[in-house]
Amino acid sequence: MANMHILSQLSFPLLCISLYLLYIIIKHEFRRAPRIRRHGPPSHPVLGSLISFYKNRHRLLDWYTDLLSHSPTQTIVVSRFGATTTVVTANPQNVEYILKTNFSNFPKGRPFTQILGDFLGNGIFNVDGDVWQTQRTLANHVFNAKSFREYFMKVLKEEINNKLLPIMESLAQEQEVDLQDLLRRLGFDVICKATLGVDPCALNCYAGHPDVSLMEAFDRASEISAKRGAAQLSVTWKAKRLLGIGSEKILKDSIQKIHAFVTNAVRDKTDPIVSRRPLFDDEEDLLSRIIAGSIIGSYNNVNGDKKYDELIRDMMISLIMAGRDTTSAAMTWLFYLLSANPDIEQELMKELRIFAAAAANNQEEEEEINIDWFSSVLKELRLLKACICESMRLYPPVAWDSKHAISDDLLPDGTPVRAGDRVTYFPYGMGRMESLWGKDRLQFRPERWVLERNTIGEGARSVGALKNVCPYKFPVFQAGPRVCLGKELAFMQMKYVVASILGHFEIRPATTNPPVFVPFLTAHMAGGFKVFVRRRRRGQHV
Repeated sequence: MANMHILSQLSFPLLCISLYLLYIIIKHEFRRAPRIRRHGPPSHPVLGSLISFYKNRHRLLDWYTDLLSHSPTQTIVVSRFGATTTVVTANPQNVEYILKTNFSNFPKGRPFTQILGDFLGNGIFNVDGDVWQTQRTLANHVFNAKSFREYFMKVLKEEINNKLLPIMESLAQEQEVDLQDLLRRLGFDVICKATLGVDPCALNCYAGHPDVSLMEAFDRASEISAKRGAAQLSVTWKAKRLLGIGSEKILKDSIQKIHAFVTNAVRDKTDPIVSRRPLFDDEEDLLSRIIAGSIIGSYNNVNGDKKYDELIRDMMISLIMAGRDTTSAAMTWLFYLLSANPDIEQELMKELRIFAAAAANNQEEEEEINIDWFSSVLKELRLLKACICESMRLYPPVAWDSKHAISDDLLPDGTPVRAGDRVTYFPYGMGRMESLWGKDRLQFRPERWVLERNTIGEGARSVGALKNVCPYKFPVFQAGPRVCLGKELAFMQMKYVVASILGHFEIRPATTNPPVFVPFLTAHMAGGFKVFVRRRRRGQHV
C-alpha cells in the first residue's frame, strides 16, 4: 500500500513532465517545419539530420557538395539535434545577398566568435560592428600604402633569395621533401616579419635550427579551434575547456605561447613610438605603422575595458592567421596540379621567361624594391594568375565561411532563414557545381580564366586579357565589405614564389597516391606534399 501511495504521488508530476516534453518536441518540429520547402539531408523527428551528419562526418565537404549539386537552388538546410540550424549555399545570388546586399543581417555572430574567441580574441576576423570597422580602417590604410607594399616585397625577396632557394638547392637530391611544409614555413616567416617586424626563423629548421615551437603552437591552435566548429555537440569541447583537459588544455597552452610572443612584439614597438621616437626605416612593418598611425582614443571608446595592447595583439594574431597558410595552401595545390598536367607546366614555363628577362634587364635588381617595377612585371604573368585562380577554385584555402542571421530573412533563391540560423557559403562546393563551371568542372583548366590569346610568332601564343569572374561566384577572398584587404599582395606573393621556384627547379611528386584535402581554419594537404626537387638542366632555366 505504501508503494502504491508513493506511485500515486509521483504520477501527476511524471504526467506533467511527459506532457511538457511532448510540447517541446511538437514545438521543435513545428518551428522546423518550413513554410517553403528547404532542401537538405534525410531528417528524423527531434534528431533532425544528426544520423546522416554522423555517418558523413569524415567526408563533410563531399557530402555537402553532393547534396548541393542535387538541390534545385544549390542551397541545403541541415538541422540536427544539439546544433544550430545551418543553411549551406553554393548559389552566387545568395552569396552576394549574404556578403553585400544584406550584409548587416549576417555578421559573424556570437556562436562563431565563441569558437575562435580564445584564440583570436577581438581580432579583425572574429568581431563585428564598430570593433571590426575600426580595425579594418586601420589595416586598410596600411595595406594601401605604397611604402608598406614595397617593404612586404623586400621581405619576400630576402626570404626567397637568402633562405628558400639555397635550402631547395641543398635538398635537390634523390630525397623526399615536404613542399607543403617548406612553403608554410616560408609563409610564416614572411607574414611575421611583415606584420610584427620579427623573424621566427621557421625556415631555419632546414639549416640546423629546429626550434619551431611558435609555428607549432599556431598549428595546434588552428587545428583544435577548427575542430570545435566541426564538433557534433558543442558541449563536448566546452566541458573539456571547463575541466582543462585533453585538446582544450593543448589549445590553452598553445594560445599562451602565441599571446606571449605577440604581446612582446607589441610592447617592443609601443614603447619607442609612444615616447615619440621617430619611425626608423627598418621599422616599416605593419605593427609599427598601425601603432604610429592609430587613434588610441577611438579604440578605447569602442572597447572601453579592453587594454590597447590586447586589442593590437588580437588584431596581429588575426592578420598572421590570414596570411600564414592561405598562400602556402594555394601554392601547394598549384604545384600538385602542375605536376599532374605537364603540358600546362611547359606552357607556363614559356611565360615565365618574361619574368626572367625583365629581371635580367632590371638595373635596380640589387637595390631597393621598386614596387611599380614588380607590379608591372608580375602583371604580365597572366597564365600564372589563371593557374593560381584555377587551383583555388578546386582547392580553396578556406573551404567554407559562416555568418549568423540576426533576424528572419529570405534568401534570393527562396530559402527562408530564421534568426540565429548559421548561414554558410561554400567555396569548395561552388568550385564543383556544374551549373557554375560546366561539365569539365573537376578538371584543371586555367584556360577557363582566359578571355583572349595573342599570337607572338612561330605558332606560339601568350595570354592576353583575363576574365573578370564575379567574386560571388568565386568568393575565395570573400567579397563585399569584408573582402580580403591583402588580395593583391597575396597574388604578388604567390606569383613571385612560384616563378622563383619553377625558374630553378623541377617539382615531381614522390608518390602517385591522390592527395587528401583537409579543411581546418585554412585547408591543407593531409600528410604534406612529398616531392623530389631537381635542378633544371642548363637551358631549361627561365
